[in-house]
Amino acid sequence: MDTRISQIKLRISRLRDALREADAHAVLVPSADPHLSEYLPRRWQGREWLSGFTGSMATLVVTRDEAVLFADSRYWTQAERELEGSGIALFKIPTGAATHHIGWIAEHLQPGQTLAVDGQVLGLALAQQLRAVLGARRIQMNTQLDLIDKAWEDRPDLPDAPIYEHAAPQATVSRADKLAQVRAAMADKGATHHLISSVDDVAWLLNLRGSDVTYNPVFLAHALLDAKGVTLFVRGGKVDAALAQRLAADGVALADYDQARAALAALSPTAAVLIDPRRVTLGLREALPAGAAVIEAINPSTLLKSRKNAAEAQFVRQAMEQDGAAMCAFYAWFEAALARGDALTELTVDERLSAERAKRPGFVGLSFSTIAGFNANGAQPHYRAMPDSFSAIEGDGLLLIDSGGQYLGGTTDITRVWPIGQVSDAQRRDYTLVLKGTIALSRTVFPRGTLSPMLDAIARAPLWAHGLDYGHGTGHGVGYFMNVHEGPQSISKAVPDANMAMEPGMITSIEPGLYRPGQWGVRIENLVLNVQRDTPENHQFGEMLAFETLTLCPIDTRCIAVELLSDDELAWLNAYHEEVRRRLSPLVEGEALAWLQTRTAALAR
Repeated sequence: MDTRISQIKLRISRLRDALREADAHAVLVPSADPHLSEYLPRRWQGREWLSGFTGSMATLVVTRDEAVLFADSRYWTQAERELEGSGIALFKIPTGAATHHIGWIAEHLQPGQTLAVDGQVLGLALAQQLRAVLGARRIQMNTQLDLIDKAWEDRPDLPDAPIYEHAAPQATVSRADKLAQVRAAMADKGATHHLISSVDDVAWLLNLRGSDVTYNPVFLAHALLDAKGVTLFVRGGKVDAALAQRLAADGVALADYDQARAALAALSPTAAVLIDPRRVTLGLREALPAGAAVIEAINPSTLLKSRKNAAEAQFVRQAMEQDGAAMCAFYAWFEAALARGDALTELTVDERLSAERAKRPGFVGLSFSTIAGFNANGAQPHYRAMPDSFSAIEGDGLLLIDSGGQYLGGTTDITRVWPIGQVSDAQRRDYTLVLKGTIALSRTVFPRGTLSPMLDAIARAPLWAHGLDYGHGTGHGVGYFMNVHEGPQSISKAVPDANMAMEPGMITSIEPGLYRPGQWGVRIENLVLNVQRDTPENHQFGEMLAFETLTLCPIDTRCIAVELLSDDELAWLNAYHEEVRRRLSPLVEGEALAWLQTRTAALAR
């Protein structure tokens, strides 16, 4: 038997032993930590440790005789491969936001039985949904149990990497000014205190960065604000004396990471505490005094950090230029290596592209694990080549590369598809239809305040016209030297809420795709900035916004079926390439410059 599968079965068996010992009947294992992060420190990668599924999003439910992983379409092929032989069934859900696991639990547990879930990693909003559904079925919830801790004997400890300051000039707003903005929002809502647990909000608010989470420059911490001070709950030893002194000057006191719940419990019963139910766990909510008023609303910092100011936007443009120059150097080398007949693999792409980015000024690290998928592997939206599982790049087909970097002045995320050998007519058609979606949304002008999900159909329309679609969102918000996935805006099929309103300064991806399982995948992604658009009718119909395309890298024209592009689409593409050439030419030389000039040549019919 495969030793990996043997380990998975042993771990599930140990979890079931803990389940019986606790007199519970099922355990819910979300992909979450005490901060509800997307990317998790190793200590809280329990779902991956138990199931062997390495995708970044999924939910595992284990009963005394069944185990089911709930994953959306981005991961179906990967999950089927990684779960094979484990005894864990795959439940295919439509989107990452789906909550089919709640209904499954309600159907498979009997009245009077108990679901165990660690309240310290269970989001408050999800807990409210669970209680509503399970309560109607008289199914109990025990949120005081961490059964993974009982099954995982060598569980990793908390990360201890140092915290550092995001300093000027890239940090364009002082810590004191950010605290003042958040306190003003607290006062508007009548809050005396505000608990922040989401690590990106804490890092943004205090102009701090870390490396506790792979690819995201953040650190594990909670912050509790009142009208005058801030308590930062963080593991000891992560903040040096000099930084602690600078924090203290801004009213920020340090406390041990594990003291957050006790500090909440010690608040006055007359306190009015602002919390974000989507960004705070049930365990922290339950620590508040019974008499305290709880104000549930989005973190003010989430809205504030989504709107980059003019100075930040300019640093992002500079980061995009450096990122584009790195890609020119990589692709020039890559195409030359292909022409020489060198042995290339998906792993080669990751290694060489990462090395080129590392040479650029201001580079800190990657913003996510590079996706380099050739042919069938490109049909898996979240594919990742591994040392024991990768493909050679040879023969004919399409190579999809989705990659990004963290720079002191911004975060990048770009997807391009490149022809290898001969490209078929069917591949050209798919590529061009996806490109039409990218162009359509990139050219859109819309009223300020438009809810971002309302824009999703614009990118899908060229595909829908041919009976085609894709299973992931069209666009996600992007941080400023922060998480590559950032809210509150999401261009997707998500149910809109008022916090998703598009505002000037927001950075969002545009990334329609098309995937042929077992054959090839296409995705073309740029990051765009919301900018004000002056029109003659502004005074009558309100302020309009448009997208400024930030990403700078050629879109390969060899894959395009030109006859499918309108004159306006062709003009947009040629104008984009002219801008890419103008901005990147001063930053590259030799083979990279020659490559840039070739790949940005105007496309004609």
